[in-house]
Amino acid sequence: QVQLVESGGGLVQAGGSLRLSCAASGLTFSSHTMGWFRQAPGKEREFVVVISWSGGRTVYADNVKGRFTIARDNAKNTVDLLMNSLKPEDTAIYYCAADRRVGYVSTNSKVYEYWGQGTQVTVSS
Repeated sequence: QVQLVESGGGLVQAGGSLRLSCAASGLTFSSHTMGWFRQAPGKEREFVVVISWSGGRTVYADNVKGRFTIARDNAKNTVDLLMNSLKPEDTAIYYCAADRRVGYVSTNSKVYEYWGQGTQVTVSS
């Protein structure tokens, strides 16, 4: 049974930082691309960043590029998202997800079969 558990969300002022963490179990973590997605109230879920199984390739959404950094530790089965220079528009529920396929990198949420429960990030102005 695959489990993804996010932690680290919270309330922060604009310009501040947060680190989200996702702990995975029940899958061969080092074989799967991992992603962070988010969903703001009244909006569709959107891609934030993905990282390949080895960590050698990352793809960031344009609106977070230069502010967010993703990193994975295949020995610990974790993937972290460091968010700097946060803006009110970053407010959303952030989800960790695992691509069901092996050996692919995609920003399309439809190929991500496994999802965490989400963690709320709120950025005040």
